[in-house]
Amino acid sequence: MRRKLRSPLPQRHGLDPARLRLPDEGPWATLREHLVERLPRVDPARIDELLAEERIVGLDGPLGPDTPFRPGTFIWFHRDLPDEVPVPFEVEVLHRDDDLLVVDKPHFLATIPRGRHVLQTALVRLRRDLDLPQLSPAHRLDRVTAGLLLFVVRPELRGAYQTMFRDRLVHKEYEAIAPVAPGLDLPCVVRSRIVKERGVLAAQEVPGPPNSETRVELAETRDGLGRYRLLPATGRTHQLRLHMSSLGIPILGDDFYPVLTETALDDFRRPLQLLAKALEFTDPVSGRRRRFESRRTLQSWSDHPTWAA
Repeated sequence: MRRKLRSPLPQRHGLDPARLRLPDEGPWATLREHLVERLPRVDPARIDELLAEERIVGLDGPLGPDTPFRPGTFIWFHRDLPDEVPVPFEVEVLHRDDDLLVVDKPHFLATIPRGRHVLQTALVRLRRDLDLPQLSPAHRLDRVTAGLLLFVVRPELRGAYQTMFRDRLVHKEYEAIAPVAPGLDLPCVVRSRIVKERGVLAAQEVPGPPNSETRVELAETRDGLGRYRLLPATGRTHQLRLHMSSLGIPILGDDFYPVLTETALDDFRRPLQLLAKALEFTDPVSGRRRRFESRRTLQSWSDHPTWAA
């Protein structure tokens, strides 16, 4: 296996630099010509600034405006960061050892950098605040879902823990608050085929062989609301939200299902009432049985008037 090249640039704000491999052939006389064509969303003037300021580098050092195009070589640079709305909630560390970091993620904080969320993500915050530059997630939670997230501290162990999630060897428990539907027979198991198209915000259930499965249990009721225990056997995008909606009991605060409603990124009112409550698994490295539980509670159950207001 070919060894990955080490970046000549350090992390910035807990983020690794972008790495590009130049094509083996092409019509470009200079690196600048290639980058202008390859990065159409970046203003050519900005590319000129990066080159003039020597912020694009190769293995031998900074690259300037007149650097010739060198086929098959690698370059590194830090992408410009988007303007982000600060997420005013903290990530709580529940467990930390030499292999694993387990945290309680708040609502509205994405797991990893993507799109308009970069610095305001759990991964970047934790890398920076805990001085763990090689930290990586073993799995992900939606931005609007709170609860348990497991990160791997040492890069050489990442594959073992990610494979554990991929092969469904992790017992997951979620908690959700939703209306009570008279006549709905619970517990039940929901199976459906879920499809999420790239570039489309919402997923959908379509005809075909099921690729998702969730067991839904009603733990208790109060004033027309239920506290539900959700046990997913699979991990499709928005699976729990879709399955609850399909039962006629959409999760409180869900602005995707059953109706997509646009919400501003700085609107932190009425968070989705979905919590990743527990993770249990046999550690693939130590062989120990591990169980972690979230300390968070869902506000619409503990203080519904405040959440609803």
